[in-house]
Formats: sequence, C-alpha cells, structure tokens
Amino acid sequence: MTFALFKRLRRFPVPFCLVLVSVAAAQSQAGAQSPRACAPEQLRERMKEIARAVDGRVGAAAVVLDDKDEVIVSVNGSMDFPMQSVYKLPIGMAVLRAVDGGRLRLTQKVNVRPEDLVPERLHSPLRDANPRGGEFTLRELVRLMIAESDGTASDVLLGLAGGPEEVNAYLRGLGVEGVTVTTTERAMAQGDEQVQYSNWATPESMLTLLRALQEGRGLSRASRGLLLDFMLRSTPGPRRLKGMLPAGTPVAHKTGTSNTTEGITRATNDVGLVTLPDGRHMAVAVFVSDTKADADVREGVIAKIARAAWDCWTSERRRRGR
Repeated sequence: MTFALFKRLRRFPVPFCLVLVSVAAAQSQAGAQSPRACAPEQLRERMKEIARAVDGRVGAAAVVLDDKDEVIVSVNGSMDFPMQSVYKLPIGMAVLRAVDGGRLRLTQKVNVRPEDLVPERLHSPLRDANPRGGEFTLRELVRLMIAESDGTASDVLLGLAGGPEEVNAYLRGLGVEGVTVTTTERAMAQGDEQVQYSNWATPESMLTLLRALQEGRGLSRASRGLLLDFMLRSTPGPRRLKGMLPAGTPVAHKTGTSNTTEGITRATNDVGLVTLPDGRHMAVAVFVSDTKADADVREGVIAKIARAAWDCWTSERRRRGR
C-alpha cells in the first residue's frame, strides 16, 4: 500500500480500512497468480467430456487461424470419419477452381436431365421443384449444393469438376492429405451402408482445408467470396456449430448427415469458419459417427464442442486485454 493511500484510509473507521486493505491484497494476489483463462489441455478434456454423451465415435478439432501462437486442439483428430455432405465443400472448391482457370463459367447453362436427379431418399430441393429436370446456371448449382446441400446439384457438379480424381488432385495440391472424395450421392444412397465410408476425412485435415479457404489459397478472391457467402447462408444444421454460439455470430459452414438405419446413424457432421468478436477466425470440425444416440444428442455434442472452443479463445483474449 502506498503512503498516499494510507493517509486516505485514516479517514475511515478501522474495520472499513481493514476490509479495503484485504480486498486490495486479494486482487493483487489474484492478478499475480491468475491461471490462463483456457489452456489447450483444458479444452481437450472438455471436448472428451462432451463426446461421452454418445455411444459412438466423435472426432473434433479446432484452431484459431489468426494467432501467432496457434495450437490445434483435437480429439481423435487423425481418425477417419465418413463425410456425407461435408464432401460438397471440396467439390465446390474444385468447381470454382475450374471457373478461375476458365474451364467452366458461373453463367454457363447446365442441363440437368431426369436421370441426373438423385433418388427420393436424398435431399434435393432442385429435384423436388423440377421433377423433370431443367436448365440451371453453374452458379445456381453451386449455391444449391453448398447453401441447401442439394444432392442432385452435388452429383452434377462432381462430374463437371472432372470426377473424384480431379477433386482429390486439387486437395493434394492444397496440401490436404486426409480428405478423400471417391463416389457420388447416388452411389451412397443405392449401395450398402459401407459405401459412405469411402468419402472420408480426418478432423485435423478438415482444418487444413478450412485454413486454405480462409487464407485464399487455391481460389481467386471472387470465388472464395462467393463460396463463403453460400456457406454463411447455409440452411441445414442450425443446431450444430451455430446452436450455442451468440446470436448473429457469422458461421460459414457445411453439414453432413446420413440416414439412420437399424437404429444407427453413421454421420452427423458440421465443419466451418466461425468469426470471433475480435475478428479472428476459428476453424472447427466435428464428426459424430456410428451411434444410436438421437438427433438432439448428436447435434448437441457438436454445438457444445463449438461453444467450448468459442469460450476458450474468447476468454483467453479477454484475459490478455486485447
């Protein structure tokens, strides 16, 4: 305590002075000994705790891309998980890369034939509104695939991109090794349950892809902006990554969901870029697989992991006074 503060305290009764002195000492001690608001190991343990709500497999990874001292926090981060419609993100990126290269044009008309429409069991607003097919711009097909997770648009665009081989070559060119595209929506719907596992990703490799997107690698500025806009406007999965974040938080994301067969749901996923209050960007990928848990539990796990990561990095930044 300074001498000036001591002179001011003499004007108060002794008990009140003692209270002020005690509070000042406690605050000083707290400032000197305060632990990190959130350490990576704490977030990892919290992720594990949340994952226990399901009886299947959970893989999750998160990182703040703008931090110099960034640390990837993951649980089962190098394990393979079926992507389901998450694989529409790399397909969309590969299509837009072809646009950047001049092989495709956003304004070109694409004829979608009746035989191109995916089966009824798959989600396809395009098919529902156009049961005989129709003609659509490439831009509208990309929007349908990303913002509405349209299965017909996805299969048509995968063909226009050059097939799985070209998409995988694009991914490897970005340095993304643990994301693999091999087949179509139609094939996944008409084959046995194991077919969907051929389109797989690891959570940490999905972060690598999200990082490339955020940094603008592999796409022109215009193509990147268009894709992020569609991801921000994505309608499926409002209770997943977005579910427990503050209202209005920008979340550019892509979901993936399998059917439930004999009580088992093979994939409930969401991956994306979350803008934090200070403008930094957090990449998050959560895959919930091979579980009998109901939709509320599966989606709740994704939402809680995203919120835990949000709380970790926003509280850490507040603690540092930035």
